[in-house]
Amino acid sequence: MISGILNIKKEAGFTSHDVVAKLRGIVHQKKIGHTGTLDPDATGVLPVCLGKATKLCDIIGDWDKTYEAVLLLGKETDTEDTSGKILGEKEVTVTEEEIQNIILSFQGTYDQIPPMYSAKKVNGKKLYELARQGIVIERKPCPVTLSSIHIKKIELPYVTFEVTCSKGTYIRSLCRDIGVKAGCGGCMAGLIRTRVSSFRIEEGFTLSEIEEMRDRDTLSEHIIPVDKVFLHLPAVFVKEKGEKLLYNGNPIAVDLYEKEPSAERQNANEKQEYIYTVGDRVRVYDSHYNFIGIYQLQENQVLKPYKLFL
Repeated sequence: MISGILNIKKEAGFTSHDVVAKLRGIVHQKKIGHTGTLDPDATGVLPVCLGKATKLCDIIGDWDKTYEAVLLLGKETDTEDTSGKILGEKEVTVTEEEIQNIILSFQGTYDQIPPMYSAKKVNGKKLYELARQGIVIERKPCPVTLSSIHIKKIELPYVTFEVTCSKGTYIRSLCRDIGVKAGCGGCMAGLIRTRVSSFRIEEGFTLSEIEEMRDRDTLSEHIIPVDKVFLHLPAVFVKEKGEKLLYNGNPIAVDLYEKEPSAERQNANEKQEYIYTVGDRVRVYDSHYNFIGIYQLQENQVLKPYKLFL
């Protein structure tokens, strides 16, 4: 069974579920999961986890993401993008400077009402299921954080901008909210996800490219090992005498593992060890350098399993 992460560059027309289904056929493996829904019309980065790496799906999905979005001013739709039914149209009277200031005003944290056409659940029902029945319900606003916004191009009524945001942010709803603040309404005309944490669009592959790599027997070269997404954490190595406890998912006492100097200090040719404090998370390997999982430091330097990839 293949275990690891593939950085898929999703093409328009595919749902995230479609991507997983097609990958199962390509690699002949059932245990595959994606790390967060991307709208069918949207393109870009969709990390997909295979085998043991499927335990990463919820973790990667929580990390920040970067999008390039195209906003269309003057038009409101039921789906909050151009694929939906038009609810209203207004003349766009804002200037380039005004719309730029309005968009940048959303940088930071604000309360966002999720769209009806979304997979968010309310009382056990997915909103899009209700929307398809013509039912619109009140949705509670949720705090989202836009850590950076960069305007790339303004050709009114279109504006292209890049935004880095937290989990739970709907770019369609951001476009809607910008349009409301501009007084003319707005919707999303295009979306590319360019980054999910350390996964970037420049390093992604389409499904057809994945298939070609499989046929050339080079696919394994492009599967990212699980521990690579945790390289920001220090590593420890469990001694052979502690491996029985390790493989059974038990806590590991301080005398059963060795610490690795931090990467930063290694690069600086310094030999001081990383300073470990209670609550810190570390990458744990066995004595043969096989990655076991993420552990959290407890009192007396005991390591307790946080996320195992056995």
